[in-house]
Amino acid sequence: MKSWYEIRDRASGAEVLIYDEIGAYGVSAKGFLAELGALPDGVPIDLRLNSPGGSVFDAVAIFNALQRHDGKITVWIDGIAASAASYIAMAGDEIVMPENAFLMIHDPSGLVMGTAEDMRSTAEALDKVKVSLIQGYAGKSGKTDDDIATLMADETWLDAQDALDLGFIDRLAEPVKLAASFDVARFQNAPPELAEAVSETVGASGGSDTDDALQADAAQADDPEGDVGHDNILVDDITSPENKDVGVCDQNIGPSSPSEGKVAVANSGPEESAIRAEAIAHARAVIDLCRLAGQPQLAGRFLEEDVSLDEVRSSLLLAKAENTTHIITAAHAQPGRTATTQSWGDVIAQTFKTKG
Repeated sequence: MKSWYEIRDRASGAEVLIYDEIGAYGVSAKGFLAELGALPDGVPIDLRLNSPGGSVFDAVAIFNALQRHDGKITVWIDGIAASAASYIAMAGDEIVMPENAFLMIHDPSGLVMGTAEDMRSTAEALDKVKVSLIQGYAGKSGKTDDDIATLMADETWLDAQDALDLGFIDRLAEPVKLAASFDVARFQNAPPELAEAVSETVGASGGSDTDDALQADAAQADDPEGDVGHDNILVDDITSPENKDVGVCDQNIGPSSPSEGKVAVANSGPEESAIRAEAIAHARAVIDLCRLAGQPQLAGRFLEEDVSLDEVRSSLLLAKAENTTHIITAAHAQPGRTATTQSWGDVIAQTFKTKG
């Protein structure tokens, strides 16, 4: 299973790369936190971000873990830190942003299926998440909570100079070449110059693997002799957030690559990007189905086996039937049935009921 992050050991400290959608491919923040916690106390960390955001719960967990780390954390925004990725950036002791990079903050959003009470519970959860995000942005920038709340409500995009002026970053760096890895059209207020840069990059794309190229470029830039050693640990287990049935996402776009100025970046073609988007959508649907069925631990196996959504639904129903002690009967009770009988409709409702 593909991972959206990588943690590398270096002689001068550690390098952490987040170059994709946070929490994508069924890989939660649990593996990231385990690897981060294994780093020696006090080791300096260079955190490189080029991400559209993703799971806000994972982002909050990553932010808190970085805040607890004893060593200095320098954040490099290698293109775009949008949404949940911009919140992670706030954990840096120093945040560096190329002149043509972008940072975006907005309100958290989510999807829920269920009753009016389920909807109210989701709204309350989103409000609590927003309070947490506001505190992180305000703590770094020095802005008031009301100022931050206004910026989030408007889906605010900041170029490097704007981010510096507002206190979100500490210094500027030389421009980097933006690469088209994510669809900016999904964002309401994406800057025209960003959309234009991405469009030009897509037109010149050779269709190579963006993530591998980004990581290879970073390794070459930091270790031209080719001596960089690293382990890319892929985590198959899936953990749901504290509010398991609220699919809260705080996500958006990203491209580009790192290093002190000069960066080479390969790009995905339109066809490859479409395939990748379809794969991510499928993974999300599988994870949501498993969470709603109360079987989140099964999602990893379904994704590894490339099971269709219809097969996932059938397997979840079968698993529920095998684990329940209820007797499935017709909708109308018949003479002689026991008190434990239950209609098929009730079993279906209980299987896919959103839990509060």
